[in-house]
Amino acid sequence: MHIRRLAAEERLTTSFPLQAYAFETSPMAAARTDEFRAYLPYNAGNTTLVVEEDHVTTAAVSAIPMRQNLRGAVLPMAGVAGVATHPLARRRGHVRTLMHQLLDGMRDEGHQLTALHPFRASFYERFGYVGLPRRRTAVFAPADLAPLLRAELPDELVWERIGAGYPRWRAYTDRCLRERHGFAVFPDFRAVGLRDRDDRWLVSVVRDGETVGAVTYRIDDHAGTLIADDLLFDDPYARASLLQFFARHVDQVARVSVQLPPDELPELWLTDLDVHVEARVSRPDPTAPMARLLSLDALAEQPVGVGRVLVELVGDRWLAGRHLLDGATGKLAVLPAETAAEGSVPAARLTAAGLSALAYGVLDPAEVAVRGLGEVPVDAAVELRRLFPRELPYLFADF
Repeated sequence: MHIRRLAAEERLTTSFPLQAYAFETSPMAAARTDEFRAYLPYNAGNTTLVVEEDHVTTAAVSAIPMRQNLRGAVLPMAGVAGVATHPLARRRGHVRTLMHQLLDGMRDEGHQLTALHPFRASFYERFGYVGLPRRRTAVFAPADLAPLLRAELPDELVWERIGAGYPRWRAYTDRCLRERHGFAVFPDFRAVGLRDRDDRWLVSVVRDGETVGAVTYRIDDHAGTLIADDLLFDDPYARASLLQFFARHVDQVARVSVQLPPDELPELWLTDLDVHVEARVSRPDPTAPMARLLSLDALAEQPVGVGRVLVELVGDRWLAGRHLLDGATGKLAVLPAETAAEGSVPAARLTAAGLSALAYGVLDPAEVAVRGLGEVPVDAAVELRRLFPRELPYLFADF
């Protein structure tokens, strides 16, 4: 078995066919080289590792250099994608070996976080990943939005193809990145694929010259469905402007389907809105995303509540040792355990998944213990709640 990092062109005959078998209709068309070649530029900055046996690629994994907001701090994040194994080489530990080497390298390059969409969540939990909430899908009839057509709103709408409006869209998602916990965006070389495909409409909400909401969408057919991607907005006025736009399609489509952040409640948008909201998770797809800390540096200087706790990190390749987490100044300091006198500070024992769950705000300390992701005494749980209050992350980027 030999592991190596691929050069760009090598993906055409190695990782791309393997990933196509794993994630697409199979068997694929005999000649896909031109399609693979067209996809190459959007992988230019990825790190792709493969396992080779007798000069045959038997497993592959890639990391996309992304950025993610963790409680207000925008940090380098490795988006793991394209995890695939040859059908005759499965269950032999190849993915485990590749993941170790891939995350070693990404951590060494300064990536403090990592996220992925798992084929099986329990497999990646052993790598320290913890589940994040899945975005919701809301489906409703545009006729039910009719009351919004009478609303006077302070915004104007800009409607264009995404190819033309991409700079506006990219600038707005970059601002969402700075402001929304959990939000992640692709690097430029990957993100421009949306512009180049040009297969979406873009409607933007503009107020006083600034974009305050946006959504990309397509329509599958007359009397069919307006299929919207993530509904992004700054406030209820911007959201209402986007919904008002959907309402104008009452004589064109039968329904609207839109992706929503996990904390959005469409059943409260309007009286008499008949809406179906779903967040379906299954194996192997669709799955909810997962994420983890790769370095304790991700926590340093984070704004936190006033709390103080000793944490022993166990069972992980990248996070280990005993550390004092101190929020006395309102910003988290990660200090050597020896800084605190023995027995003077509550203590907890956490796995990497347990600490990541607290940092991302998806589990309460008691849930961490119940899930077997750590040992958290009552006094330590109190301090951890102060340091890491519950906060739902919204990953946004789908990779």
